Amino acid sequence: MRDLAKVMPKIGQLYDQDFVLWTEQQAAALRRSKGSNLPLDWENLAEEIEDLGISQRTRLNSQLRRILHHLFKLDASTAADPRAGWRATIRDARAEIEDLLDASPSLRREIDAVVKKQASRAAKLAADDLGEHGEPVDAVWARLEKGRFTPEQVVEDWFPDAR
Repeated sequence: MRDLAKVMPKIGQLYDQDFVLWTEQQAAALRRSKGSNLPLDWENLAEEIEDLGISQRTRLNSQLRRILHHLFKLDASTAADPRAGWRATIRDARAEIEDLLDASPSLRREIDAVVKKQASRAAKLAADDLGEHGEPVDAVWARLEKGRFTPEQVVEDWFPDAR
């Protein structure tokens, strides 16, 4: 019984320190406890808890794609007027990511892969936006082929040079 008392506070602390990691551990624990005689829907409970973690990952993907989308436009566009709005959108998305990483620090290790995964999707969105406004889109595709944006550029306080 003493061992359980040592573990329980840590589980509660993990919930507050890293929500995604907590969801992963709780889903695994539910699956391991499947044979207990508690009348619970073990598999669906585990799936629902996993889904909570998946929703956090989805938020991370969405915000990183949003930042990349606007970074591609800032990098490629020659228009002056929308730049302030694009920069504001990027700052807002970065703040959302900070909040997300505060709640789930384990998501930080996924940023590199997500940036790589979302870059081509974001480039397509940026090219579509620029094309609809009569701007050339070649610079978007050139940036994508040339090397994209680094994860540090995406999440830190960095913007492409002003045109």
